[in-house]
Amino acid sequence: MSFVPKDPDFERRVRASFGRQAAMHTIGATLELVKPGEVEIHLPYDARLTQQNGYVHAGIVTMIVDSACGYAAYTLAPADADVLTVEYKANFMSPAKGESFVATGRVLKAGRTLTVCQGEVRARNGGSSAVVVAMLATIMILRPA
Repeated sequence: MSFVPKDPDFERRVRASFGRQAAMHTIGATLELVKPGEVEIHLPYDARLTQQNGYVHAGIVTMIVDSACGYAAYTLAPADADVLTVEYKANFMSPAKGESFVATGRVLKAGRTLTVCQGEVRARNGGSSAVVVAMLATIMILRPA
């Protein structure tokens, strides 16, 4: 899909907002790609983020794909707006094991109040990758009062 952002300075705004996310900084996530309607967040493997079997915890991979979907919606929001996740559904398709993880969020439909996004997290191992999580998210566009 091809989207035209309402704010020509959307990329700077998205990157500035991501820079203020203490949670993303804490887990070592980085914002790698920002396009109209699409965002990519990368996360290196870190044993401190694993559950009892050594896989990256489901809460962590859900966290990065939720942020990717939210920022994908944010790329299309007006300059004076903000975004907030109001609902998501995540399907865990394989254990989160890999050298790194890439969360991609893409806008399916951008509305005035609600934007629907799809996201996925891929685990990368050497030259191969596998989908770990698929997400469908609804993001609310928050406008100033």
